[in-house]
Amino acid sequence: MHISKKCSVAIHCLIFIHEFSDSHKVTSELLSLSSGCNPVIIRNIMSALKKDGIITVKFGTGGAALLCPPEEISLYRICMCVEPDALDKLFGIHQAPSPLCPVGKNIHSVLDDSYQVIRSDMEASLKSVSLKDMLEKYHHLTTQA
Repeated sequence: MHISKKCSVAIHCLIFIHEFSDSHKVTSELLSLSSGCNPVIIRNIMSALKKDGIITVKFGTGGAALLCPPEEISLYRICMCVEPDALDKLFGIHQAPSPLCPVGKNIHSVLDDSYQVIRSDMEASLKSVSLKDMLEKYHHLTTQA
């Protein structure tokens, strides 16, 4: 299990945008240099964030800015906008258990119920962390340096 790399890059971009959009024109090229990711990947992530209403991007001249206060942007929202099926990918279930086996014919129901509890817990955890929380951690780290 893991949170997608897209989600981590999106968080990187959002922190960068929050910190520098007032003083710099934040472009996909600049975010690419900061994150170490290809500018095309950055543009795709930015497009998803824009579509979800988290950021605005000025086309042509470039430049991104947050549209929402950081406390309103949860880790869940970020992850779902850049990878909508992320929680569905948490668990893989084998497709062809034997219907003749007592375990095989019931395993999907057993797994579905158990995995749904874990998925719900993961969703609640992701919703409990905001961009504001991550910015506070970032600021704490940068003041220690």
